[in-house]
Amino acid sequence: MSRPRPEPVQVIKQRRDGVLRALVEGVPYIQFLGIEFERRGNELTAVLPFKDELIGNPLLPALHGGATSAFLEVTAIITLSWAFIWEDMESGALDVTNLTPDKLPRLPKTIDFTVDYLRSGLPRDGYARARINRSGRRYASVHVEAWQDHREKLYAQATGHFVMPNRQA
Repeated sequence: MSRPRPEPVQVIKQRRDGVLRALVEGVPYIQFLGIEFERRGNELTAVLPFKDELIGNPLLPALHGGATSAFLEVTAIITLSWAFIWEDMESGALDVTNLTPDKLPRLPKTIDFTVDYLRSGLPRDGYARARINRSGRRYASVHVEAWQDHREKLYAQATGHFVMPNRQA
């Protein structure tokens, strides 16, 4: 009895990147804000590239609180969705050939989302990572942290609760 040969690393990377791309492209607001996602294994880091339209107070200048909040919420939702489809993607249960956003599971729905603005967001790129505190069949709790220059110096953090989509049978 022989074991099947493992897939080449580049095939695995292409599959994961394709699924993440389809997931992100399915949300037009992500393109509007210009948010990008960097993937390392199953960990995602969101990147909010700076642009002048994100400034809320030009006298400081500081990022708009709504842009910061949206950045954190998008990071939480995409991270939850990524974790939700990871097992199906890796097991082959999710058909990744010709994958489009409409073939992916629905996104989690926000129940509540609380943002703590810790300091002014400066006019530069922002980064965020989400940590899933609890994820069950129907409910998930997520904590998100955003920083700019130093990971230890957060400019905002948030906690959110979400209704998870039903798994397709």
